[in-house]
Amino acid sequence: MDRRPIGIDLFAGAGGMSLGFEQAGFDIAAAVEIDPIHAAVHHFNFPETVVLARSIVGLTGQELRTRSGLGRKTVDVVFGGPPCQGFSLIGHRMLDDSRNQLVKEFVRLVDELGARTFVFENVKGLTIGKHRIFLDSLIRAFGDLGYRVHIPWRVLNAMNYGVPQDRQRLFLLGAKKGVPLPSYPEETSTDQSDLLGQNGRMTTPTCFDAIGDLPDVEQWDELMTSDSVINDRGGVLTDYSRELRCLTAEDWHCGYVRNWKPDILTSSMRTVHTDVSRKRFAATEEGEIEPISRFFKLSRRGVCNTLRAGTDASRGAFTSPRPIHYAYPRCITVREMARLHGYPDWFRFHVTKWHGARQIGNSVPPPLARAVAGAVVRALGIVPNRPVRHVTLGRPELLSMDMGEAAAYWNVPVPIGKRDRKNGLRKRKQEEIELSVPTSFRRAS
Repeated sequence: MDRRPIGIDLFAGAGGMSLGFEQAGFDIAAAVEIDPIHAAVHHFNFPETVVLARSIVGLTGQELRTRSGLGRKTVDVVFGGPPCQGFSLIGHRMLDDSRNQLVKEFVRLVDELGARTFVFENVKGLTIGKHRIFLDSLIRAFGDLGYRVHIPWRVLNAMNYGVPQDRQRLFLLGAKKGVPLPSYPEETSTDQSDLLGQNGRMTTPTCFDAIGDLPDVEQWDELMTSDSVINDRGGVLTDYSRELRCLTAEDWHCGYVRNWKPDILTSSMRTVHTDVSRKRFAATEEGEIEPISRFFKLSRRGVCNTLRAGTDASRGAFTSPRPIHYAYPRCITVREMARLHGYPDWFRFHVTKWHGARQIGNSVPPPLARAVAGAVVRALGIVPNRPVRHVTLGRPELLSMDMGEAAAYWNVPVPIGKRDRKNGLRKRKQEEIELSVPTSFRRAS
């Protein structure tokens, strides 16, 4: 079968899963994301995907089909990772508990859309101890609706799929009865202990492979108030950094080529540190934790620790610390985070470090998502094709909206408990200054 299969992304965030599935050959017909700011960033990067800035609670499969223009077309895959906070493990009908509502809604939409397959992604902790009871209940719920789940399920580590980051996540792969069940993708890379690649796989890229070609942002004063600057794109290139610069047609995989400006370094706003902090950062050995801040210092020959998002405003607005650069006495930029996560350089994030870092930390690394999506494509018997048509990215204003502006753009209420950091919540514990470029902009109806 030679066509581009159709996918729908639930809990889409900025679009890490969307990108991986597109690169594997899927057209992403719709993406649902409750956070208006994340939805705006997704819309910028995937301008042809219909974005619904709302919760999936109460959203019907028919409404999703209508809004996305799918009509009666076959939905080949539904994918996403419901937020994992507050799972209830009490009773025999755990999915009926309000704290598990988003997981139950995910199962419902897979069924209502008649999806041929699904990919459910979540934290590794769901497989450990008493949480296994919840996982078993989830698998039974899919079975009751006529979906098989690949057993045994697996926890996949991004570093085994070409990502220079130690990041483990649970993936459930399922298919409607009568549809071939996807198998888990074979690992494509291995850690540096197998330098000769004796197991037949390439070695995992290192932090140097990922960010060694990027310039030190502290040479530009304008990056104190902006997240981008014109740059000649010099630096020592590796296979990994070449791919993320998208220097050849193959680097786009089976995704749509974006019209972008490679000579602009983006997502690179600087962070202000005290002289005392810089001395501590410089004195810390690579691969070790700085004892006062507890920040991890990258090793140029190793991989990054798990990049995390922290919590939103409703739970204290705490940002997980960005690692310390192995060569410079500072925290890494959002673009450097993106490289360590497997995002190509054309992909943009919110202009602030606060939102940009959260968008990366909350997302599945695109190369890992691409590997999983590729397994789904193969199970469906579809031969992915490389599209010829190029796509123009969205309006830049989508990247700089605060929460109020983003909510107005989507014509939705400001989410309860979500206040934008630049409107003032709690003083951030990290030693940095958050700056943004507010722009009033409303989505055309």
